[in-house]
Amino acid sequence: MTVAGVDSSSILSGRRVVLGVTGGIAAYKAVELCRLLVDAGARVAPVMTEDATRFVGEVTFSALASEPVRRSLWEGPDPIPHTRLGQGADVVVVAPATARFVGAYAHGISDDLLTATVLATRAPVVVCPAMHTEMWEHPAVQDNLDVLRRRGVVVVPPGEGRLAGGDVGAGRLAEPADILAAVARVLGPADLAGVRVVVSAGGTREPIDAVRFITNRSSGKQGHAVAEAAARRGAEVVLVTTTALAAPASATVVRVDSAAEMERAVLEQAGSADVVVMAAAVADFRPKAPAAGKLSKSDGIPDVVLEPTPDILAELGRLRRPGQLLVGFAAETADVVGRARAKLVSKGVDLVVANDVGAPGTGFDHDTNAVTILGADGSVRDVGLRSKDAVADAVLDSVVACLAARPQPPADAGATRRNQ
Repeated sequence: MTVAGVDSSSILSGRRVVLGVTGGIAAYKAVELCRLLVDAGARVAPVMTEDATRFVGEVTFSALASEPVRRSLWEGPDPIPHTRLGQGADVVVVAPATARFVGAYAHGISDDLLTATVLATRAPVVVCPAMHTEMWEHPAVQDNLDVLRRRGVVVVPPGEGRLAGGDVGAGRLAEPADILAAVARVLGPADLAGVRVVVSAGGTREPIDAVRFITNRSSGKQGHAVAEAAARRGAEVVLVTTTALAAPASATVVRVDSAAEMERAVLEQAGSADVVVMAAAVADFRPKAPAAGKLSKSDGIPDVVLEPTPDILAELGRLRRPGQLLVGFAAETADVVGRARAKLVSKGVDLVVANDVGAPGTGFDHDTNAVTILGADGSVRDVGLRSKDAVADAVLDSVVACLAARPQPPADAGATRRNQ
């Protein structure tokens, strides 16, 4: 079964999945997720909270899953069911995950079987939030999710659409097929083990004066998603970012602000990198002579003279050593593929990810994206609208394919390079 570009059957066959279901209206979609997991060959152990049974009967899950539903720490012959579930799981998936569950998990509160299980497992955990827009956007919920991400929890963000009560907005549980693909990616092979990957993310800020700057609408979400996916796939990750978004716990994070700072950081880190992914939206221009203090309106409209910023990707192409793989991003609003193809040639890179930032649901500040991945070998891969996490994996799939097609350096070359 191939879903969203992932062969879930080959990955999930025989794997034990603990499926947690919490008390939200989206619990009905967990029934379909359960079926998809079983169809992919997984052995599914459902765990429902008491509130979840208000929306879906436990008989439904017991009939579809590989084991009967478990609801309580205190029922059944096993005196420590949460420990047994946690130890036996290859992955724990919570869908839907309510704001209450997210908060309890982030703060280590275990007052039911499900929260006890996620705290008792060393298996990867996939959390799929679903709630009304106002709850999803509340700072407390976002802070709790950031805590979980920093601890290595995979968060499958909700989509936008029709919610309970007829409202429309963000907070709708991700589609079961997308969750299945995310679970398959989590359990997939560590195909970037031993590979050092440098990723840039976010939009740079170029000062006009002491308080004003020129920037763009990049949120950094796609670059951070690439870093997360690379770390999950075994890579040694360096993330150069302009944002305060959560980063992989295992990554080295370099915080920068301007294009000049990003250039210095990326070039410094790229020297020993096997792969460089320039996902950042670097400003094309900056004020030539920014004012040291704040410009005053009483002084009149200032003449702001612009100059080009450094072309980091072109410099990476000029300096790169044999075997190093370079990936660029092209954020465009017109002739997207054509301009990306021109960038592929002019920058001398291996892959360019073309992104129509003017299309609905794609590009800056969205949780979803749609891209076309162009290769120097003439390959073209269209990646339809999906989560930025899924797009990140699609980009890295192309990276892995490129690495596999290249002649391998001598066995001691990597160690020699890193010891220099």
